[in-house]
Amino acid sequence: MDLDKFKEEAFNKSKENKAFLEKLRRKKPKNLDDVVHRLHEEVFEEINCLECANCCKTTSPIVIDRDIDRIARHLKMKPSEMIEQYLKEDDDGDYVFRETPCPFLMPDNYCMIYEIRPRACREYPHTNRRRFHQILKLTWRNTLVCPAVLEIVARLKQEC
Repeated sequence: MDLDKFKEEAFNKSKENKAFLEKLRRKKPKNLDDVVHRLHEEVFEEINCLECANCCKTTSPIVIDRDIDRIARHLKMKPSEMIEQYLKEDDDGDYVFRETPCPFLMPDNYCMIYEIRPRACREYPHTNRRRFHQILKLTWRNTLVCPAVLEIVARLKQEC
């Protein structure tokens, strides 16, 4: 996985992808979820997240209270200690990891807390979600982070 090449391609296609997804949001095709879910399955058969981990290296997910409790219990810490050591509040008042890359990302791109990772990490990149038309702005932002999302959008442009 050549992340530099991906970033260049994502940047170059950014305006085009944004316009396409905005058009899709206005159009709201009835079968959009079915098409995107099929593309999600196809693309993730070809792309191995462990070769990339760009999401873990560059973005900090929202960490909700249930995540904090679960991770703290796993780390044998109090939730307040976990917050103090690993988290900060963002501009919206949500907890996010204090730093990127994620403090739980290992050098081989595996996650130290994979089984108990935050909900936002489990759901990322959200391309298998229902009511996909509701998250098209987020999807555009994710084309700049995730090679799989960029590829899903490229294939979606061919089909819609």
